[in-house]
Amino acid sequence: MRKITIAEFGTEYGLSAAGTWLDIERVASAELSSEDPQHPFEGALRTDTAKGWKASVPGAQLIRLRFDHPQSVKRIHLEFREEQVDRSQEIALFATSIGSSRRELVRQQWVFNSRGATTEVEDYFFDLKDVTTLEIEIDPGRHDKHVFASLQSIQIG
Repeated sequence: MRKITIAEFGTEYGLSAAGTWLDIERVASAELSSEDPQHPFEGALRTDTAKGWKASVPGAQLIRLRFDHPQSVKRIHLEFREEQVDRSQEIALFATSIGSSRRELVRQQWVFNSRGATTEVEDYFFDLKDVTTLEIEIDPGRHDKHVFASLQSIQIG
């Protein structure tokens, strides 16, 4: 068997290595369309808790992260969890950089099913420079405007 060592794996060329995630609480401010006081956005920034963020009102929600200083973004890791309500969700990620207007990076849809499909993990890889703002639009029910949006965790590297 021929083998080759992948030297760059776990570096800036591959998956973000442990400890290379941005400290979002320190480098950005968050603007939220709503927030359940029992599930604040900070809960989605800590992977050691199971709280996550939840909206305080049903329907589509916006999370906007404004960086204090422009950032390079190579990876966005999102986790969503829904164990109670069967629903179809859509998210869209947008970025604004120095010298460029807001642009859509990705749009993703999936269906949560309480009988097995309760978690969705998305790992997106980019090569974005000088990012000033990242936005996540979450439409938690697509056609059902009575569903509450949530975000289990977010990491940016």
